[in-house]
Amino acid sequence: MMNKTGRLGRRSFLGTAAMLGAGVAMPSLVRAQEAPDAGQERHEQNEYTNIRRNISSFRGLDWQPYFTNLKNGAILVDTTSRALHYWSADESFYKVFPTSVPVSQELTRLGRTEVIRKVEGPSWSPTPSMKERNPDWPDYVPPGPDNPLGTHALYLSWKYYRIHGTHDTRKIGRKSSNGCIGLYNEHIQELFGYAKVGTQVLLIG
Repeated sequence: MMNKTGRLGRRSFLGTAAMLGAGVAMPSLVRAQEAPDAGQERHEQNEYTNIRRNISSFRGLDWQPYFTNLKNGAILVDTTSRALHYWSADESFYKVFPTSVPVSQELTRLGRTEVIRKVEGPSWSPTPSMKERNPDWPDYVPPGPDNPLGTHALYLSWKYYRIHGTHDTRKIGRKSSNGCIGLYNEHIQELFGYAKVGTQVLLIG
């Protein structure tokens, strides 16, 4: 929605561009022995937005069925349970974060990739297909509160695909992105500190 100056309003842009990834909160650490069973549902007070929400299907996983080793650490994104799992290279810790996932099967890419670049304070530009569908979107958004990539981004070897933060937390845990995987800013900042260029990434559905 355009404002009186002819510019795309911040709220309108974030509400749509957050399709790159976003959400509602959950604890940053879920160890395998502490994680609830798959399908278990509970209500929790959201410390960030002070609303009630449901958390379901979060469970701890072992890395061995998905990776042959943990060289450089490993990230598994389960687009069905909408969770990102991270294992450190030395197996000293394992964490699970809630994510946003693509809105449709057509936008979902599954398979193996890796982190090729890490950026704190990323800028953002819509892909050609996004711009075609949304001609009012800006061509470039600098780092800051209007940026749909949030505070940190991990760039993958697949063009246009990233694991990133978001300033719009309403869509974490939902099908809400154009292909990227979104996390809360505090969670991507934590993951950013763990992941390296070369960290293995596997997306499953």
